Amino acid sequence: MKNKLLACFVLVILVVLGGSIYMLSYSLLPDNNDTHSYNRKYEQLFADCPEIKPWHDSLQNVAALRDTFITMASGERHHALYIPARERTNRTAVVIHGYTANAVDVMYLGYMYHHDLNFNVVLPDLHAHGKSEGKVIQMGWKERDDVQRWIALADSMYRDSSGTASIVVHGVSMGAATTMAVSGDSTAASVKCFVEDCGYSSVWEEFKGQLAEQFGLPEFPLMYSASLLCKLAYGWSFGETSALKQVRKCHKPMLFIHGDQDTFVPTAMVYDLYDAKPEPKELYIAHGSAHAMSYKDHRREYTARVKRFLEKYM
Repeated sequence: MKNKLLACFVLVILVVLGGSIYMLSYSLLPDNNDTHSYNRKYEQLFADCPEIKPWHDSLQNVAALRDTFITMASGERHHALYIPARERTNRTAVVIHGYTANAVDVMYLGYMYHHDLNFNVVLPDLHAHGKSEGKVIQMGWKERDDVQRWIALADSMYRDSSGTASIVVHGVSMGAATTMAVSGDSTAASVKCFVEDCGYSSVWEEFKGQLAEQFGLPEFPLMYSASLLCKLAYGWSFGETSALKQVRKCHKPMLFIHGDQDTFVPTAMVYDLYDAKPEPKELYIAHGSAHAMSYKDHRREYTARVKRFLEKYM
């Protein structure tokens, strides 16, 4: 009897361990064909937003769409696209893409900031995405330190005659979670405000929801074991990666955007985030929009909301 109980116990441990390894691999190891593809993503971008192609081509013709690489503290080389404003300005948008995406996926926001608002634009490829080195997606938590480096670069590149810069950090989905993670840390005086579009309140809540939706599994025991394994392997746990905790510490202005039909990052999360954030703050709920579709569904309203917000604080 004892041997059977022991065998059952060992079997359960092995199943949980195997499930945890699979969960981490499924969630955090990028599909390189997807995250590193620029050409395919440009094709999709132009199909979804045909007005962007003439703008993109005009940038290419005058060599205004440029590449840059910087070395992170880890020694990895990370990549970004950057676009100088049409007319000289110290206003710069650092635009952060989402999960398994790259800079091209948020080029529509580059278009908004550059074409419509006359900003300089920096579009980083996050760790393990696009042309940036790295092996494991870190769900916006450790990437917040990388974004600080891109902020510093933008600060040094785009100053006015008095030597000052004015920066907004704008992220979508995991990029929004990254933006909120940055907001809770100390940021340069040049960072004036933040825009988060459909970011999750915490990795724990997002993974728990996806575990239930995609696999029909409860949070116990896999969430706990996978989080522990993540901590041991990569230095962070699901519980500590909380945008909710970070926005509580943020006293700079933030605009929260979310589609009211978002089920991937449930719309309810934005209300928790908004309530947690001290003033100043604003909230825009895009009617009828699913995940990361608010701009594409409501381009004029989205742009107008962002513009009004920025005019207050930049």
